[in-house]
Amino acid sequence: MITFKPKQITKKLLSALPERARDVLTKRYGLGNDTESFTLESIGQAYGITRERVRQIEAYGITSIQKSPIYGEYKEVFDELHRLIEELGGGFIAEDHLLEALSSDQSTRNHIYFLLIVGDPFYRAKENNSYAHRWFTEREKADTVEKALRNVHQSLERDQLVSEEDILARFKEQLIGLADKYNEDVLKRWLMVSKDISRNPLGEWGHTTSPNVKVKGIRDYAYLVVKRHGSPMHFREVANMIEQLFERKAHVATTHNELIKDKRFVLVGRGLYALSEWGYSAGVVKDVLRDILEKHGPLTRDEIIDKVRKERYVKDNTIVVNLQDTNLFKRLANGAYALVTE
Repeated sequence: MITFKPKQITKKLLSALPERARDVLTKRYGLGNDTESFTLESIGQAYGITRERVRQIEAYGITSIQKSPIYGEYKEVFDELHRLIEELGGGFIAEDHLLEALSSDQSTRNHIYFLLIVGDPFYRAKENNSYAHRWFTEREKADTVEKALRNVHQSLERDQLVSEEDILARFKEQLIGLADKYNEDVLKRWLMVSKDISRNPLGEWGHTTSPNVKVKGIRDYAYLVVKRHGSPMHFREVANMIEQLFERKAHVATTHNELIKDKRFVLVGRGLYALSEWGYSAGVVKDVLRDILEKHGPLTRDEIIDKVRKERYVKDNTIVVNLQDTNLFKRLANGAYALVTE
């Protein structure tokens, strides 16, 4: 991916500095034999100076390198990094994704990162609550992408999940004048800059904080399984599918207990669970019968069976047996059923 040798270049650039400044930068950016990056405080303790003084030395070192004759010798290297930011991310890319694309070796990544810090044909924006550390080549473009990401996040409901096709369509609508200039790989990289939206293990997008995206336990995996299936599932099937899709051990009893406790699921038959968001109501068959008659008034036997079957996976005879509870239901002269009123 890169045509230069980062470690050799950083060594040359650091040679322009006095010993202490060179050592501070080496420690701060993990440029030595050890890839660990030290904090301002830990370096200050080693030298017996304040962390603010270390920060000043760091800033002095970077500025001195940029002003040194050696820096000018590597213009082509910084131009290449600029070009790579354009090619990989359309001029806007999350720091982690950029470094991962340029090298698989942590030590080499540290040296590339230092070159990015020292270079001036591109810019870095620090991580905040909404966006990851990111690099860009044009500030106006970065502002446009960040605004689009914010609008996409606001267009999603708290626990809503959308397909990758849908999230890209929403994103393109917001990228005024930019979407048509870049392919979907670039747009996906832009989406990954956001800390407010992300993908779940099934590739669906939503709010990062939603349990439907930030999957933590069996009940969250179960939700994704049932939603993907699209119709009610037996808890044994749910446990088996969790293991198949996510390669995560799911005990049948544990899975059943989690389904019972989570309001996202509704028991609709013997061991069968559906999602509440599909319109199923909670409760036993009698509860469903009562809700239906309260909503629609007197109904015939066949009408009641038809409506209950949309709420529960039960046999017709089970519905009829429950209608015989004379404390709750009564049969009218015309054969229809209604609720018993006090």
